[in-house]
Amino acid sequence: MESQKNSLIPSFLYSSSSSPRSVLLDQVLSSNSNAAFQSPSNLIEKKSPSPTMASRKSFLIASPTEPGKGIEMYSPSFYAACTFGGILSCGLTHMTVTPLDLVKCNMQIDPAKYKSISSGFGVLLKEQGVRGFFRGWVPTLLGYSAQGACKFGFYEFFKKYYSDLAGPEFAAKYKTLIYLAGSASAEVIADVALCPFEAVKVRVQTQPGFARGMSDGFPKFVKTEGYGGLYKGLAPLWGRQIPYTMMKFASFETIVEMIYKYAIPNPKHECSKGLQLGVSFAGGYVAGVFCAIVSHPADNLVSFLNNAKGATVGDAVKKIGMVGLFTRGLPLRIVMIGTLTGAQWGLYDAFKVFVGLPTTGGAAPVPAK
Repeated sequence: MESQKNSLIPSFLYSSSSSPRSVLLDQVLSSNSNAAFQSPSNLIEKKSPSPTMASRKSFLIASPTEPGKGIEMYSPSFYAACTFGGILSCGLTHMTVTPLDLVKCNMQIDPAKYKSISSGFGVLLKEQGVRGFFRGWVPTLLGYSAQGACKFGFYEFFKKYYSDLAGPEFAAKYKTLIYLAGSASAEVIADVALCPFEAVKVRVQTQPGFARGMSDGFPKFVKTEGYGGLYKGLAPLWGRQIPYTMMKFASFETIVEMIYKYAIPNPKHECSKGLQLGVSFAGGYVAGVFCAIVSHPADNLVSFLNNAKGATVGDAVKKIGMVGLFTRGLPLRIVMIGTLTGAQWGLYDAFKVFVGLPTTGGAAPVPAK
């Protein structure tokens, strides 16, 4: 079983003092003289680390198989790791699906021209070439990296904060409410970081000739709309992203717990890291489908408002129609968001495993006796 839980970190970085290479690395780092050049056999024979070596332990990263020797749960380092994991999971995944997002936005803005997914790609290829598929990738990368940092970092913070407020018994009984409250609180902050980049991204993607990307698109947007225009779509963005994120985190936590409870015979801590990451991806994909459905009307509003200067929500509803708000571009968005959310949870938990933290979800809180 231990062989199945090998760390993703090279073994010479483990903090275990029993590793010859770990001892050698410590000795090289801490030596002030020729002690670093002792023979490996002499170093291996040294059973207990010197005080200097102990002071250098913080350099090394614990293996995930060494509980208690890695990042302390809910410490500043824990939240920093979750924040960085959020940057990787959201920024990279959203940038990767830029072509799908580009077609989706144009289908929402001009359905007469972009009638379907396949024809949408054909129109883009004919008018803008292959490079056109990645128009707006820079504001996408920057915006969703900032959003991911706040989304995941603050979710972990608020989940712990609300659990402590509720107490062990109520935290276990109303855990889904805590997931919902924590994710909603985090997304309020995350969307403030995302909104300016989203405004520029939509304008670049849906108005050919407006700008090549972020560097020229941002100043041009500010010149025509003012800095306030960057946040014109904040309320609809909250309307799209807060329900999306509440569904994303609460359904993921619930689905993962159910997978470990009903589909996998062994407890989570006995499963290999590979299996745990597979559960994270599967739970994330299913959660993403629900996310796409509940947040799609607001997504249509965001695309419309950021594309049309001076437009209001009433204008969007009148032009698109209530049915159109719920259905226009939905099949593509289900595919995109399902894949995106699954990949995000997979990357996020892979990074947590990399730094020695457990994967997200799967263990129901134990009420105090």
